[in-house]
Amino acid sequence: MGVVREIVRKLFGESAARKVWDRLEIIGDIAILKSPRLAGMNDPLSINDYKAVAEEIMKVHKNVRSVWLALAPTSGNYRVREKYVHLAGEKRSETIYKEHGCKFKVDITKVFLTPRLSYEHLRVAKLVKEGEEVVNMFAGVGTFSIIIACKSNVRLVHSIDINPYAWKLMVENIKINKVEDKVIPYLGDAAEVIKSKLVNVASRVLMPLPELAIEYLEYALLALREKGFIHVYIHVKALKGEDPLKNAIDIVESKVKELGAKVLTNSARIVRLVGPRLYQVVVDIEVKK
Repeated sequence: MGVVREIVRKLFGESAARKVWDRLEIIGDIAILKSPRLAGMNDPLSINDYKAVAEEIMKVHKNVRSVWLALAPTSGNYRVREKYVHLAGEKRSETIYKEHGCKFKVDITKVFLTPRLSYEHLRVAKLVKEGEEVVNMFAGVGTFSIIIACKSNVRLVHSIDINPYAWKLMVENIKINKVEDKVIPYLGDAAEVIKSKLVNVASRVLMPLPELAIEYLEYALLALREKGFIHVYIHVKALKGEDPLKNAIDIVESKVKELGAKVLTNSARIVRLVGPRLYQVVVDIEVKK
């Protein structure tokens, strides 16, 4: 039993503990509780109940200065949660998040960031070869882009996001991490930025936005040189007996073929479980146009 369910069990009993979401996400000095409503389920706790839970969380996690409750899933073009409720501690949504020796200024109510992608950030950075030029189509506050700049010998990372709040924080984070010579921030829709400025520039393209990855694959190919790598993050369902990795590869390869390109190599890994039998999977493909 995780810390959230253990606290709920102590305060409200075993029945409530079984029904709450045992997910506590800590970003910097901010802790985020997640309501079962995010998955369309009933929540056994009231806001006041969650406030009591939050006070206990701050006793367990001494570094936490503010606790919030997420009541809505990420949505919209800016990929943010529409509804947060402050529960305990400082009523502050900005923090400094540290990962792999890099620092990121974040506002949890205005941008998307999850520590659950920490492994992916470093994994991809380690794949980048010396002198590569990378396009990150959905950069957020710059986590992938800046970690690549700090942990590889990349030549340039073109870092795009449509969310003006994320872009502003990305610009700050580039300066904080002193990678102005390696990371170029772009504000705008990835499709439009690539069409106007980044055609045939990249040896590697990142697509860490599952909701748009398949739809925007044609622009990833447009950004790519004659041959290169694309990291496609998608959500896939896998029924009992099905392999989510095979499902994801089939979806991506089918779309690449439809767009007139050829997949030379592929591999896939499960990034995280995002719902009942719903997986976030990354498909790494080498493509020839």
